[in-house]
Amino acid sequence: MTEQEEGTPTGFLRTIISKAEAYIPQVPKPKKKIPLHVRLMWCGLALFIYMIMGQTPLYGATTPAFDFLAFARVIFASQQGTLVELGIGPIVTAGLLMQLLKGSEIFHLDFKKPEDRELYQTATKIVTYIVIIAESSLYGMAVYGPRLPSHEAGFILVGQLIGASAIIMLLDEMVQKGWGLGSGISMFIAAGVAQQVIWSLFSPIPGGDGGPVGVFANIVHSMMAGDYSNLLFRTNQLPAMFGLFVTAGVLLILVYTQGIKIEIPIVSTKYRGFSAVYPIKLMYVSNIPVILASALTANAVFMGQILWANFNPRNANPLLNFVGMFDPTSPSTPTGGILYYITAPRGLDIVALDPQRAVLYILFMVGIVVLFGRLWIELGGLSAKSAAKNLLDADVQVPGFRRSKQPVEALLEKYIPSVTIIGSMILGLIAGTSDVLGTFGSGTGMLLTVDILINYYNLLVKEKVEEVMPSLGGFLGRK
Repeated sequence: MTEQEEGTPTGFLRTIISKAEAYIPQVPKPKKKIPLHVRLMWCGLALFIYMIMGQTPLYGATTPAFDFLAFARVIFASQQGTLVELGIGPIVTAGLLMQLLKGSEIFHLDFKKPEDRELYQTATKIVTYIVIIAESSLYGMAVYGPRLPSHEAGFILVGQLIGASAIIMLLDEMVQKGWGLGSGISMFIAAGVAQQVIWSLFSPIPGGDGGPVGVFANIVHSMMAGDYSNLLFRTNQLPAMFGLFVTAGVLLILVYTQGIKIEIPIVSTKYRGFSAVYPIKLMYVSNIPVILASALTANAVFMGQILWANFNPRNANPLLNFVGMFDPTSPSTPTGGILYYITAPRGLDIVALDPQRAVLYILFMVGIVVLFGRLWIELGGLSAKSAAKNLLDADVQVPGFRRSKQPVEALLEKYIPSVTIIGSMILGLIAGTSDVLGTFGSGTGMLLTVDILINYYNLLVKEKVEEVMPSLGGFLGRK
């Protein structure tokens, strides 16, 4: 710590982390780069452990009749009543908090220095452990506490949530530190969404309308029974051919929009003859605004459920009714108030009962995603100012422009704010519309999964898969 940092927030941060670092469980980095096929095996092991935890029920706990966090399950890759009850929620929450601290520049760190990067990573781990303990305690006692037989059972339940969340964090760290490929968090989200899609396509479990839940299983059942009335549309939000067509359409739109970008030519000031392009994608803000919007909705509904259960169980309070009303026989989704219009009416049968709700929900999603998109480029270090600084720090310049911050920033300012608004509007429209139309895995889940798969594709190309694994390289295609 330098003399200038003494007594500052950054100096205080360095002091706290240096003392706590020795007590934080960490996954060591591999001493040398591991072959790609071995890293993929480690990814498979991490995913296998996560999936097993997702099928292991919490010991001594009675699962509530209603899922109070149903809206956040896709984002947090969690399963109700299991060891992954919280999923990656604490890790995502801690990461967002650290990004906000980083973007606000409360702590001044130079990420070109290895010691500052390590400091940031260690601080993130500490914040993650704090969030794990806080969320496990609050959620465990609020949701499961009333059904537990004793205080000791409550401590055991909270301990399970804390331990499982810590294991998930270590699995993600193992993947990110070089033992695996990409991010453990991304793998868990994509696997959860893929599981929902596969279930919607092939599940043989009876669906309550005379046919199996899965679309293809229902097709076979309908052909054998000679009844084709429930192939295109089904009641009770069951998967149907219409949902399959919508899902395929959303996938095509997402893949297409991911490829739309503006390319700004750049040249190196350090290596003569080196030239490349700086891409500004239409989806410049990625899926972060959608995640934030979905998390906000989930938290709002959860808080509304708590207020309703404690102060308005009969829907008799006009003020609280304005916030949200719930059906006492099924309090998982709101039936009135503001919360009613900011939650998705999933399925055309629900939309037909109140089309105005569907329109308002889509408009809400577009507006809130645009708001979070604008906020995120400022706090997440993606603004034109930050991008210009990053280009100059990387020893590159734009041909025809002086190598100074102002002209490069002015050039980027022509594109980044526009693509942020347009891209956020498209993301909000896709997420809202696909939720309303009943996309398999939910609209947010499909957005996240497509983005994750594209990132993994880019990682595989970066790793020069065709040189290490010729058969896989032939599949991906040589450049």
